[in-house]
Amino acid sequence: MFTLSKTDKNGIRSGVIKTKHGEIKTPFFMPDATRGFVKLLSAEEIKKTQTQALVVNTFHLYLQPGLEVIKAVGGVHKFMSWDGPLLSDSGGFQVFSLIHKNQKMGKITDDKVVFKSPLTGSWHELTPEKSIQIQFDLGVDMMVCLDDCPPNEISRASMKKSVNRTIAWAKRCKKEYLRQIKIRRISSYNRPLLFAVIQGGTEIDLRRFCASELKKIGFSGYGFGARPVDKDGNFLEEVLRQSAKFIPQDALRFALGVGTPEDIKRCVALGWDMFDCVIPTREGRHGKLFFKQADSYQTISITNTKFRQDYQAINSVSKFNVLQNNSFAFLHHLFKLKDPLGARLASINNLEFYQLWLKNINKKIK
Repeated sequence: MFTLSKTDKNGIRSGVIKTKHGEIKTPFFMPDATRGFVKLLSAEEIKKTQTQALVVNTFHLYLQPGLEVIKAVGGVHKFMSWDGPLLSDSGGFQVFSLIHKNQKMGKITDDKVVFKSPLTGSWHELTPEKSIQIQFDLGVDMMVCLDDCPPNEISRASMKKSVNRTIAWAKRCKKEYLRQIKIRRISSYNRPLLFAVIQGGTEIDLRRFCASELKKIGFSGYGFGARPVDKDGNFLEEVLRQSAKFIPQDALRFALGVGTPEDIKRCVALGWDMFDCVIPTREGRHGKLFFKQADSYQTISITNTKFRQDYQAINSVSKFNVLQNNSFAFLHHLFKLKDPLGARLASINNLEFYQLWLKNINKKIK
């Protein structure tokens, strides 16, 4: 359940989500634990960064380790030793990306998606119903409808087909969601939140139509579908602005795949509540670190030679002793030798920064 606490005159919002694994204060950022873990980090370390919730991926967990492994231990929370809220992405983005990049990897029809596993080469089918069933088997707190997720640059005619398919699949997902609640005898207190995804690329009228039809079905929240940037990497600010307005005030607004600290700040200003992205940990593994600087932030590349003899602490204000007690010079040394400890320390630093970034944004909501 989502309760909206504040909305200022500019439309910036804050609220609280109640789930069976705890409360989440909005707006908030979720690191991507795509395959049931955040690379290189333990659940305890992630918790210490003040992370409230994580995102896992239906597509990847279905393929590896497989549902039988996760169900045997009682769900994905126990499997990954995470006791906080979890959101599962439907896997639609991954499946459709796979097929759009190489048509030999599968086929999309109005009924289902057939795809070839990139791990084993075996063939699989994914329907809206199966996606919801898998997410219930995972035992997550928030789940996302399977949607048709094409590149933003496809033709308008193709985008219309994608929007119509997304709406049709959302109806099937909602029907299966209600069926699973009934057959699993899940109480209203414990039932997961269900999100639909608004598609339409950069065509605002198609986004409006998609949102309008999804609202008729009714969901706990609505996501911004496809990439939030164009083919040149430009942030789709106006599309995100208008899309937020199409979503009911009492529903959650999930900006999937956003993003950089700057883009998150922009989206909060546009009225979005939820964010997830691989940026903090992926960039950390490549030696890019984020640091707060006044009301903004700066980044550094630790592999730069200038850090070879820089003995200041990696992060003197961190809650992690390992960041307070080790120097830039040491971190530079680790990266030069490609030791995993370097990527771990950078990832911890970046996740801690992201959560403090959101916390500071929250403080300014009047």
